[in-house]
Amino acid sequence: MGKSARPLVSVSGVSKYYGDICGCRDISFDLWPGEVMGIVGESGSGKSTLLDCLSARLSPTSGRVGYRSRDLGEVDVHHAPEPLRRKLARTEWGIVRQNPRDGLRLGVSAGANIGERLMSVGARHYGDIRSTALKWLDEVEIDRDRIDHLPRTFSGGMQQRLQIACNLVTSPSLIFMDEPTGGLDVSVQARLLDLLRTLVAKLNLSVIIVTHDLAVARLLAHRLMVMQRGEVVEAGLTDQVLDDPQHPYTQLLVSSILQG
Repeated sequence: MGKSARPLVSVSGVSKYYGDICGCRDISFDLWPGEVMGIVGESGSGKSTLLDCLSARLSPTSGRVGYRSRDLGEVDVHHAPEPLRRKLARTEWGIVRQNPRDGLRLGVSAGANIGERLMSVGARHYGDIRSTALKWLDEVEIDRDRIDHLPRTFSGGMQQRLQIACNLVTSPSLIFMDEPTGGLDVSVQARLLDLLRTLVAKLNLSVIIVTHDLAVARLLAHRLMVMQRGEVVEAGLTDQVLDDPQHPYTQLLVSSILQG
């Protein structure tokens, strides 16, 4: 991971309230090109609310999310026109959802799922689209003979690999991941984590990943933010936070993993 002169994402004072209920409060950080930021905490800690604000699926109550677009320069995400946000979502961003069925069209083939993403950025030549789809099936370690099969016939791990391919095929700069290994068997999870780590390094991706699994965070994230009741209670380099936690809540999370 090489530091560029400017961050890719700049988050300043982001808060989200649902009436009197705090989803997240006063979150600020920078994400640099090629960096993986992990957001960890128990269910209800606010990490998914924060991810939704960062990826423009939710509008924050206050604060700012800035994104440095490769084509458009600095974008104030939540004040940008809706067509611009949609364009970013299909070109420069990717969103890997916990349940791959939420990120795939189950009624069309694996190749068509990848092809639709390519067509959304202007690809039209069938031969080129199919060739690129085959390449990405290879990249995510799905047998290319499955290109014409429906995703509903795939295992959960294969569906998640296909969702990853659909997100990466347009060469995004930024990937949001929401519990990408949740619900998978341990052996399937391990292979998927190995694949993700390889792709992130190979493509120099910037990633914001939400997970409750500290082992996932240790394997993938360069830096870590620990959330409790909507607030960041500890942040720093992943190994420092997990090997020498300072906040009592982080200490409790780490010790519960060690004792589990």
